[in-house]
Amino acid sequence: MSQATKGIYQSTEVTNWGKLKNGLDSKLFEPVKIGAWNLKTRTAMAPMTRCFADDETGVVGEDVVEYYRRRAADGVGLIITEGVLISPRAKGNPKVPGLYTNEQVEAWKKVTEAVHNEGGTIIAQLWHVGRLSHHELTLNHPPQAPSAIQAEGQVPRFRKPYDVPEEMSLADIEELVGQYAQAAKNAIEAGFDGVEIHGAHGYLIDQFNSDISNHRTDQYGGDLAQRLTLMKEVTRAVIDAVGTERTMIRFSAHKSDTPTYMWEDPELAIRTFVAAFLEVGATLLHPSTMDFSRVIADGKTMHQLVRKYWDGVIVGVGTLDPETAEQALEEGTIDVAAFGRPLVSNPDFISRLKNGDELEEYEARKHLPVLI
Repeated sequence: MSQATKGIYQSTEVTNWGKLKNGLDSKLFEPVKIGAWNLKTRTAMAPMTRCFADDETGVVGEDVVEYYRRRAADGVGLIITEGVLISPRAKGNPKVPGLYTNEQVEAWKKVTEAVHNEGGTIIAQLWHVGRLSHHELTLNHPPQAPSAIQAEGQVPRFRKPYDVPEEMSLADIEELVGQYAQAAKNAIEAGFDGVEIHGAHGYLIDQFNSDISNHRTDQYGGDLAQRLTLMKEVTRAVIDAVGTERTMIRFSAHKSDTPTYMWEDPELAIRTFVAAFLEVGATLLHPSTMDFSRVIADGKTMHQLVRKYWDGVIVGVGTLDPETAEQALEEGTIDVAAFGRPLVSNPDFISRLKNGDELEEYEARKHLPVLI
C-alpha cells in the first residue's frame, strides 16, 4: 500500500502490545496454506511505499535485499512488497522500483532468493498510480487516467500539484492490460511467489472503479458494475499469466487523495466487487481499510461484509493490533493478518509479539528514509 495519506507523517502511539492472550498458541503464529503459498504464520507484511530504488532505472539494491530478508527470517508469513511499477508511466513517487525491464528483474532475483533462503514467501504488488502523478515523473508524458479530471493535492515526496491527466484511449487500455500481465510474468521470472494487483486507494484501477474520477460513457464507464470492467480485465489477464492461486487483488473505498471517501451503499458496493471477482475466477482478496474495526454498514466492518459474500481467502489490514487480529482469525473473518508500520520499525516484529516485548515506535522521519 502506498502511504500517501497524512497518517504516514505521524508516529504510532502503540509501543507495547504485551503478550497475546493465547501466547504462542495464538492463531497468528499458525502455519497456513493459502493459494499456492505455504506460510510460516498467519501474518503478512502490508505493502508500503519505501522509495529506495534507483530513481532513473527503478532498480533495487542490496539494502532492499536485506530489508526483506530480515522480516522473512523473523517469521512473517507473507511479504507483500512495496508497490512495483508495471511501466514508466505508472510512476507516482521518486525512487519507486519497477518490474518492466530485464535489469529490474535481475535485481529483484537477489531479493526473492534471500527471502526464500529464510523460508519466506514474497509476492510483488503491481502498481500504476494513474492520475496521481506529475509529468516530470512519467518521462514528460501526462499521467494516465480514465477521464481527464485532475486530482486535488500534491504528489507525495515530490511536492508538486498533480497534473491534469490524459484520458486513456481504448488502445491505451488494451496496452495497459498487457503491461499488467507482462509484469506478472516478470515477477515469476524474478522469483516472486506471486503478485498482488493494486486495485485500491485511488490509483489507476480504482480510478476506473470510482465515479469521482471516471466519467466515461463507453464500456469502461457507467454504474459501479460497469466501471469494474478494467479491474476484471486486468485480473483475468494476470490470472491467465500466472494462475489464480498466485494472484491476489487489493481493493478499497479509501482514496489517497480523498481520505474520507466511502461508498454511498457499502454493502451493495462490496457485493458488486465480490461478484466481479467471482466472475473472473479470483480466489485471494486483500480488502483495504484504514481502520479495521470501523463499522460501515449493517453493524459490520468492511472485512465482515466481504466475508458475508466471499468464501475464499481474505487478508485483513487496517491498523491492526494483535488482539484484534487474533479475534478476526478466530471468527473466520480473515485468514491472514497484515501489519504495516510496526513491521517497518521492527524487523523482529514476530519475535517481539511472541515474547511480549516492547515495540520500537514508528516515526516517519526516522523510518521513511532509512531501511531497518
